Amino acid sequence: MGRKILLVEDDRETASYLAKGLTQEGHSVEQADNGQDGLFRATDGSFDLIVLDRMLPVLDGLSVLRALRAAGIETPVLVLSALASVGDRIEGLECGSDDYLVKPFSFAELNARVNALLRRRESRVGQPDHRLSVGDLEIDPLSRTVKRAGRKLDLKPREYLLLEYFARNEGRVVTRTMLLEQVWDYHFDPGTNVIDVHVSRLRRKLDEGFEKPLLQTVRGAGYMLTA
Repeated sequence: MGRKILLVEDDRETASYLAKGLTQEGHSVEQADNGQDGLFRATDGSFDLIVLDRMLPVLDGLSVLRALRAAGIETPVLVLSALASVGDRIEGLECGSDDYLVKPFSFAELNARVNALLRRRESRVGQPDHRLSVGDLEIDPLSRTVKRAGRKLDLKPREYLLLEYFARNEGRVVTRTMLLEQVWDYHFDPGTNVIDVHVSRLRRKLDEGFEKPLLQTVRGAGYMLTA
């Protein structure tokens, strides 16, 4: 079954090629040829996937991506770019992209990545929306709200994703590799302390002011959320 895809690409030949291929795969494709128009279209939240060129006129692709994530729009984004270094790919993923494809590429590879992102999105949407509880902590995946002992916790999007993943693995050790793959969608270690920084921020919001800490560090192994 086809899905609704937004293609933001300023190169007419590339855009035409991709739109034709995706349409032939059964998807409904809308197009924008600059970052500003792409951001405007993307903010209605009706798309199942966004294919976003990095080098765009008016507003570059990573600025579009940051604006979407800041607005709480979690639509999967596949970034296209001629910038191929590890640092460039890390930057794209850090800004909130779900995948990063380097130009030039084959349509077959792009289509495979599109299908993988759509399957992942559908599996997440299909997850039960019942509340998750760990001790006095309550998480509502539908509204993405978190309360501890009745007090609402103000979490940033990445902190929420971390906490939900910990909660779904309550009482089990969660390794750095698991977090990189499941929360950041990295399939390589970027060699930064990004996990430590986010876990530290989450722990402050989650445990400070409460008698019993919930988020534990398991030395040499990872982290564990347990009551």
